Amino acid sequence: MAYSYYPSYPYQNAAFWRTLVVLYCIFTLVHTTFSTPPEDPVKCVSGNTDCIITSAYGAFPDRSICRAANVAYPTTEAELVSIVAAATKASQKMRVTTRYSHSIPKLACADGEDGLFISTKFLNHTVRADPMAMTLTVESGVTLRQLIAEAAKVGLALPYAPYWWGVTVGGMMGTGAHGSSLFGKGSAVHDYVTEIRMVSPGLVNDGFAKVRVLTEITTPEEFNAAKVSLGVLGVISQVTFQLQPMFKRSLKFVMRNDLDFDDQAATFGRQHEFADFVWLPSQGKVVYRMDDRVAVNTLGDGSYDFLPFRSQPSVVVATIRTSEETEETLRDANGKCAAATLISATLFGTSYGLTNNGLVFTGYPVIGSQNRMMSAGSCLDSLEDGLITGCAWDPRIKGEFFHQTAFSIPLTQIKSFINDIKSLIKFDSRSLCGIELYYGILMRYVTSSPAYLGKETDALDFDLTYYRAKDPLTPRLYEDFIEEIEQMAFFKYNALPHWGKNRNIAFDGVIKKYKNADAFLRVRESYDPKSLFSSEWTNQILGIKGNVMIVKDGCALEGLCICSEDAHCAPTKGYFCRPGKVYKEARVCAHP
Repeated sequence: MAYSYYPSYPYQNAAFWRTLVVLYCIFTLVHTTFSTPPEDPVKCVSGNTDCIITSAYGAFPDRSICRAANVAYPTTEAELVSIVAAATKASQKMRVTTRYSHSIPKLACADGEDGLFISTKFLNHTVRADPMAMTLTVESGVTLRQLIAEAAKVGLALPYAPYWWGVTVGGMMGTGAHGSSLFGKGSAVHDYVTEIRMVSPGLVNDGFAKVRVLTEITTPEEFNAAKVSLGVLGVISQVTFQLQPMFKRSLKFVMRNDLDFDDQAATFGRQHEFADFVWLPSQGKVVYRMDDRVAVNTLGDGSYDFLPFRSQPSVVVATIRTSEETEETLRDANGKCAAATLISATLFGTSYGLTNNGLVFTGYPVIGSQNRMMSAGSCLDSLEDGLITGCAWDPRIKGEFFHQTAFSIPLTQIKSFINDIKSLIKFDSRSLCGIELYYGILMRYVTSSPAYLGKETDALDFDLTYYRAKDPLTPRLYEDFIEEIEQMAFFKYNALPHWGKNRNIAFDGVIKKYKNADAFLRVRESYDPKSLFSSEWTNQILGIKGNVMIVKDGCALEGLCICSEDAHCAPTKGYFCRPGKVYKEARVCAHP
């Protein structure tokens, strides 16, 4: 969530208006209880025909419109089988969509305009809970929030998960979603799955659709392919999770300078089970999350309703967006840095939304049950209010519009990578204030996974969120610094991208980074020999056909290519293709 000053007032009054806007936002975040929930990402001209899909943020990385002839909304596995069978018999391309469509890349897109979207929106039921075995089976359209709540009803808990509860079980399985931990099996949701039911194309003798039941014991190769599937194996129908007895967590945030952060980052995850960081590199600060498991009978009824995930007044969100656009136009780096410092202090001072009793924050540590502490997203579960309020990134309002770069760096290389970023910042300490407007660099721990497209080693995952212009040919302030970090991560440190985030260049040659890629592709060929669930995008990222790079004028501004000539940047606006400052092999769009 970005905060900045009101643009129509003189700069000398900027601090006053910035403070006013921030305080108003915090007030409304704390007190707003109604909001407009997101609309369905699939929109059709007539009924369920002639449809388009977009992401929750309103645009894919290349800003293309993805179309399909139809959308289907199965409500049971039997209906799903019938839908897949009919499409397979007709050789119709298919892609799976979810309730909110939070993946940034084009994973939901089918080829051409004659395909079929299969939405899991109404596959949102609990199938069975077994408290004795500590397992829970749900349909793939169940959201993380539902999964957490259903587990809690029988005294169980999912140990690790993403911080945003608007993702679905199928979406998490499709993209390898995770929380933060080096403990147990690590923080990836898919590594706590024991059984997957998947509907994939079948032969004539199968009735053109086949229900596959996958487990680690009976079908290990297929199971490890399906755990992070990118949607190319079929439609996940049901998933069974191995859960744990309910427990509580004791959490506190501590802000420190980043002088020894390169050393701390490599070891801190071994000291606290749910450790993470928010790095504020332009401010030279780090927020350490000291978060550990405690006994379920420990006193405390805390909860974590993360402030930026609460509903927000549309008029305030629009004002903030307009302010940032003005700062970009005026190249007002000082304004961005002042705003970033204020919002960081405000969020830290309000404990990011933690409360000790569900109402107010009275001090650290905050102790609460796992189901109340692990994830948030209250802007989703609210009533219609005519867009007076909503999630800050809802494309129906003038709100947040951003790029997101997310990657994992092996722990053995963390010190070197962090020091490279520090060396880059020395060229201009204001260069990453734009990231700090969007919370800062979130860093979460992940571990190696047996999933063929899961993480290859213990690593630290970096999430960078930053301004995106509405005009794809408009450059960003200090965009060369972020592009250098992006290229440094993926090409110097061989980082793995988050499958559900990132701009196109993150996926250039990505499949070569996975040692079990061939095994995954064998399963894909076996399950879907006609490639009905594959698309141009999945073929590109899996190295089957084509390339993710889109080379044209201005392509580097949106991460569609790495610039090799000035035309790939914005030469008429003073941005030219230049080598990196620290990573000399990088080619970035720089303003002299």
